Amino acid sequence: MERKDWNLLMWIAVVFGVLYFVPSNSDWFRTSVISAFDLLHEYAREHVLTCLVPALFIAGAIAIFIQKEKVIKYLGYEAKKYVSYGVASVSGAILAVCSCTILPLFAGIRKRGAGLGPATTFLFAGPAINIAAIFLTMSVLGIKIGLARIIFAILLSILVGLTMVLIFREKVEKEKLLIEQTEESKLSNKVLVIFFSLMIGVLVVNGLQIDKIIKYSLMGIFTISVVCLVLWKFKDHLAQKWLNETWNFSKMLLPLLFIGVFVAGFIMPLLPQTLIENLVGQNTVLANVVASVFGAFMYFSTLTEIPILQALIAKGMHSGPALALLLAGPSLSLPNMLVIRKVLGTKKTAVYVGLVVVYSAIAGLVFGSFV
Repeated sequence: MERKDWNLLMWIAVVFGVLYFVPSNSDWFRTSVISAFDLLHEYAREHVLTCLVPALFIAGAIAIFIQKEKVIKYLGYEAKKYVSYGVASVSGAILAVCSCTILPLFAGIRKRGAGLGPATTFLFAGPAINIAAIFLTMSVLGIKIGLARIIFAILLSILVGLTMVLIFREKVEKEKLLIEQTEESKLSNKVLVIFFSLMIGVLVVNGLQIDKIIKYSLMGIFTISVVCLVLWKFKDHLAQKWLNETWNFSKMLLPLLFIGVFVAGFIMPLLPQTLIENLVGQNTVLANVVASVFGAFMYFSTLTEIPILQALIAKGMHSGPALALLLAGPSLSLPNMLVIRKVLGTKKTAVYVGLVVVYSAIAGLVFGSFV
């Protein structure tokens, strides 16, 4: 039996041990379990099919069809910093993705040669500045906090990426940057542009606040168009390689995401909401750190952080901690951390999470001092 199988058995034993020793009349435990399954059900119903699955197919396509030299040119180690970090900090703006949906895309560009700095910049900025979230933030929470979200998300994403590079100086072996001439290059640029545009269109339309019939009709048209394009233009072995790569990403990411969502749902009812509201009522260092940490470990699906913040602000939450939560919340979550660890390793993940929490708290403190 492999080590990973023993680890799985160990976790199953721990879960059943906890279930055995918790008294059957424990209302808090029953509430937490129900909350965990409710969040997992909501995540599977609302986000897996329409958001995460398209992102996985895009990630698989990036790994197979995007020539490595293109990624390296704009996001690689030898690219000019203003190009790589500039592209990474704004390229996720059109995608209405959450902290989990960005992960396949992050893993895809990382696999194709993106440097650690630009890749983590993209990872932070993608969920934080998507167009749908920005417009909804301005509409619901006000122009000031909406503009602050844009400015600080871009600045902090670049700062996080640069700090990661300063801490972890990756050794780049030249042979790893050599580009193989494969059969994928036989696909014309026009076909690839249409192919990626249709798949990205599914994510963009999914994030729009429009009539559901129109939304799902457009998503269906884009999906059918992708299938027709693949059947018409792609050779069988290329389509098979794309599907295999998508499946590899799915096996790596989905189990960890579901585990993380379940755990996040379990602990949400246990959080003392009144205490949190009291702690974030003023623009203090502690308030911003609490808001940032709370946002980092909780799961916020796309756009849901805005109504949650609206309710907290109505109950007395200060604008500074609100921005800290708005920056850390969409970019991090417990499921997100589990998968990032799979891609980057424990040490880099811990540093990345710490940087997001600290920089978000500082941004909230600065913003709260001027409003």
